[in-house]
Amino acid sequence: MGSFDRSKKRIQLWKKALLHFSLCFAMGFFTGFAPTSTASLFSGQLISYRHIKNLGISAEPASLNRNLMAKISTARDPTDTTPKEEPRNLLIVITTTRSEDRFQGAFLTRLAQTLRLVPPPLLWIVVQAHSEAPATADMLRKTGIMYRHLTFKENFTDAEAEADHQRNVALGHIEDHRLTGIVHFAGISNIYDPQLFEEIREIDRVFGTWPVAMVSANRKRVVVEGPSCNSSKVVGWPVGNLSCGTANEGSSSDPAGLGMASKPARINVSGFAFNSSVLWDPDRWGRPTTMPDTSQDSFKFVQEVIVEDENKLKCIPPDNSKIMLWHLHIPRVIPLPFRQKQNKR
Repeated sequence: MGSFDRSKKRIQLWKKALLHFSLCFAMGFFTGFAPTSTASLFSGQLISYRHIKNLGISAEPASLNRNLMAKISTARDPTDTTPKEEPRNLLIVITTTRSEDRFQGAFLTRLAQTLRLVPPPLLWIVVQAHSEAPATADMLRKTGIMYRHLTFKENFTDAEAEADHQRNVALGHIEDHRLTGIVHFAGISNIYDPQLFEEIREIDRVFGTWPVAMVSANRKRVVVEGPSCNSSKVVGWPVGNLSCGTANEGSSSDPAGLGMASKPARINVSGFAFNSSVLWDPDRWGRPTTMPDTSQDSFKFVQEVIVEDENKLKCIPPDNSKIMLWHLHIPRVIPLPFRQKQNKR
């Protein structure tokens, strides 16, 4: 009788073990068909913990699912008519340098500090002779600004020809890489009202232009170059220069002596900005498509397009009396006081 009870207990243990094994096997089998993430139960998308944290949702287990469902529902509400913030236009700021300029490092550092105040996105393109690039490259890496440092190996004896070549190098880079944004040539010694960059950013299908105050280190006056504006419309161009806000009287291009011309002979290189699509969209801007690369002068072309049609120009700022850009002219050689005294002796 004792042996019969023991064998009966043994059979019951085997049955329990077999039942337990079967249950575990069934659970494992069906678990393989279940979703790998609970997020798929809500939206069919994988929502990571980082995403949840960025939404500002508490990660406590008791309230996680409820808060997550409410957040997703709010984000996808088709009846939400709240206007979304439009992305900002990219500002492409081009700066040329001058060979053997002893103030170059100081001016680039000052301009970098100005550009750091401009809200992104902004791309700073600095063009420089290959032999002088290493020191500048180290400075640019420390600015915290998105930049591209372009170099060239050609030698120039004329400073203006060198500057034009650098501008074409930068514009060629923009065209080759289809960089879409608003292009502005920022002189190395320019001084800005930061609000000007926000005005420039609003340029879309037109060119922008504004007055530039020319400040000389060895002269006791300020010369203003730029358009005359009525609201955002260009109404004329002062003949010659403006000194203390007064136009020169009489000119061959202004026979009436009104001090204004219908078109400018040239625009200050830092006094305009344009949409970069002008460089690669011939249908939109009327650029010749058969222009050989070897003779292409993109900077000259941009200047011609700006001057040919004033309807494409937008005055910045609308208040014509406000100056937002000053160009400080520093001569290459500054006589030192002690040298002057030595010469007198």
